[in-house]
Parts: sequence; C-alpha cells; structure tokens
Amino acid sequence: MKLDPKVYELLHEGTVIPALPLALNADRKFDERRQRALVRYYMAAGAGGLAVAVHSTQFAIRDKDINLFEPVLRVAMEEMTSAEAPQPFIKIGGICGPTEQAVQEAELLADLGYDLGLLSMGGLDQYSEAEVLERAKAVAEVIPLVGFYLQPSVGGRVYSYDFWKEFVNIPAVKAIKIAPFNRYFSQDVVRAVCSSPRRDDIALYTGNDDNIVVDLLTPFRFNIDGKLVEKRIVGGLLGHWAAWTKKAVELLDRIKEVRDQDQIPAELLQLGVEITDCNAAFFDPFHDFAGVIPGIHEVLRRQGLLEGIWCLDPEETLSPGQLEEIDRVYKAYPHLNDDDFVKENLEKWLA
Repeated sequence: MKLDPKVYELLHEGTVIPALPLALNADRKFDERRQRALVRYYMAAGAGGLAVAVHSTQFAIRDKDINLFEPVLRVAMEEMTSAEAPQPFIKIGGICGPTEQAVQEAELLADLGYDLGLLSMGGLDQYSEAEVLERAKAVAEVIPLVGFYLQPSVGGRVYSYDFWKEFVNIPAVKAIKIAPFNRYFSQDVVRAVCSSPRRDDIALYTGNDDNIVVDLLTPFRFNIDGKLVEKRIVGGLLGHWAAWTKKAVELLDRIKEVRDQDQIPAELLQLGVEITDCNAAFFDPFHDFAGVIPGIHEVLRRQGLLEGIWCLDPEETLSPGQLEEIDRVYKAYPHLNDDDFVKENLEKWLA
C-alpha cells in the first residue's frame, strides 16, 4: 500500500496533527454529534491531519464490551472525507496490541481508507526488541507506518538505539512520532534516522508535549561516517494540540518562518515555556499523568466542544489540584487559547 504523493508531501512539509479525544455523554456512551464536531473543529482550525483511535481516544475503545474502535474510526473518516475537509488531509489510525491484533487493526484502517497507521509499541513487555521489530514488519505489509516512541509513564517502554536503527530501515515506515518525554531517548531516534539511507524518506514529528517549541526549532546534526547530516522535527502529532488547535497552527507557521535563521527570537522560546506550563496543567505529570485525558477534556468542555470530561473508566478523572492548575494557566496565558474562534463556529460544527 503506497502513500498518496500529496499526503507524503504534506507529511514532510510538517503540519499540526491533533490526537482525537473520545466524545462521551453523561452515561459514558458514544456522543457521535460531538465527536463529529471535534473533527470539524480540527479541520477548520487548519490542522493538516488527525490521529484517531490513539491514546487520547482511549485504548479501551477496543474492549469487546465497549466496541467503539470501528465506530469512532468510521465517524472520523466520514468527516475527514466530507466536502468541507481540506485536501490533502493526513488520516492516521492507531494500532496496538500483540502481532495478530495489530495486523487486524491495520487491515481495518486500510479498508476504511486511512493513510497511515500509528504503531504503538507499548504494552509489549513480553516481547524482545527483535520480536517487536518482526511485529512492525508484519504490520508494514498492510499499511504505511508512523513509528511511535511512547513514554513509559503511560504504558511505553525504553528501546535501544540499535532497535531504532533497525526499525527505520523498514521500507513502509514513513514517519516517527518521538514521544518518550526524554531528551536522551528522543535524540536516539533522530540519530538512528540520520544514520539510515532512508533518512530523507522519514518525517519526524514531536510527541513530546512537554517540549514542543524547542523540538520544532532545533536542527539535529550528527557526524555520520565523516559527513554532517542534519534532520529536523517538522511537525507535531500531539495530545496537547487536541485543544487550542488554531493557536497551534499559528505557532507552527511562525516556527517555520524563523527556524532557519541564525538567531531565534527570545519571545518564541518564552512562548515555549508558557506552552509547557499549560501542558503541565492539562497532562498532570505530578500525578504520573493520571489526569491527562480528563485534563484535555476539561479544556474542550469549557469551550463547549465536549459536554463533560467523562472517560470510559469511571475512575479516570481530574487529579487533586488539577482543576485549579487549569484555571491558573487559562488566566496566565489568554493569548494561547482559541476560545473566540470556537465560540464563533461551535453552533455550525454541532449542527
């Protein structure tokens, strides 16, 4: 399965790709109307793609007694291919689980028309790195891949540099979401890509919600066999960008304008500090990210895009003090929200 040339071009140009939250009602049942409104919001905000059925969408949608995996993928696809959808628009679906499950999920994504599969490599503690690579190769036979370095705090694991050096040589790997929330591990991935003959075929995206601006501004340069090789992280595939998305699009546009300059404006670096402060409130790192999904839901609830912060697991809610932290960053950084944009268009998106 080949990647559409226009999708490939946009992927490498760099764009904003939010991770889609799951819309539920007070009974914790699927709220299709608000799910569609969310997708419409992201497209209208200027995002270049969307990641569906990923961590932010809640992995439990795959549980047999919940059975929302295919419905959410279908609803999102219908909106992403509607007359109002921008073209091109990168359609990414999440893939997880043991090899057999991962292949089946990839087949469903391909059947539904998704461009790429975001291949989670978390929750595979029983697999050796060699077995994880074989799993990736099996899935790559079905759909082009976005690799995913998921942070251990939310179910990921640490992989060696040698693992990434082998992974990037899989021909179907077209991008990697770097999200270990760790500078050492992030650099391992970039160095592995730079060392590969496929370096120009792989787009790098930040998933480090704690360090978005610096990731996007940094030129990564390595001496590879006596030759200086440079690679940049061109865009973001981020849970943080599931809220205040229009401002994220404006941020990436601004970064593209200045990142090749010899001097980076100090105010842009300060903006990165402010965004990280907001992310701490949304993602709840002080409680090992226990409130990460409800935190994003709370921001979307305030804007009217979601009715509440409900998750599939009734125990998954905001942590103590998290609501106050969201209040604080809302007040401290009013220039970072896109509330006015949402207010102007919400009725249309909910129609």
